[in-house]
Amino acid sequence: MTEQHEFDKGYWDRHWHQVHHDHPGAVGAAPPHPYLARETAGLTPGTVLDAGCGTGTEAIWLASHGWQVTAVDIASAALALAAGRASDAGVPERVRWVEADLTTWEPGTQFDLVTTHYAHPAMPHLAFYDRIAGWVAPGGSLLIVGHLHTSEATGHGHHPPEEASVTLADITAGLDSATWEMVTAEEHRRSVPGREVPLHDVVVRATRRR
Repeated sequence: MTEQHEFDKGYWDRHWHQVHHDHPGAVGAAPPHPYLARETAGLTPGTVLDAGCGTGTEAIWLASHGWQVTAVDIASAALALAAGRASDAGVPERVRWVEADLTTWEPGTQFDLVTTHYAHPAMPHLAFYDRIAGWVAPGGSLLIVGHLHTSEATGHGHHPPEEASVTLADITAGLDSATWEMVTAEEHRRSVPGREVPLHDVVVRATRRR
């Protein structure tokens, strides 16, 4: 039977406290998602929202490449680690860390780029993507990297729960072509050093029409 997760504040605070306790050297050791550099290479740095930033790997990378970042996460434990890492990286002034529930929080502005990487919100994923898409400014970009829903057996404990995975078709169907120009819509299977099984990713980038 598949274990169900709430993905609320309590869940994520416990998760990051446990990760930091069990693997203190692991936080910040992994590089940013490989799609981030590729998908932002042709974009002019501006304002960006990192939705579900965790310990800040992608937010810090973006700040280091000229973006002014608003990084939001529900877990105070993750944000404390992220802020320390931003200082170590020399970009604390380029990142605003916000502790908030993305299912109810409103930014009060729009961004040149809205991105999310493996976010596990306490709401259905497609509704979450629709919500954050509304924060993209005209002419801006939406970048989604998620766990691809697959029937491939990966072994207990080595794959995301079903409610945290999505299909490419479902994401693209939610982006109306009258509003969005699709730039990237891909599925990937990639190996990660130290991980027994490959990751199955879905990557979508779209530009909001002006």
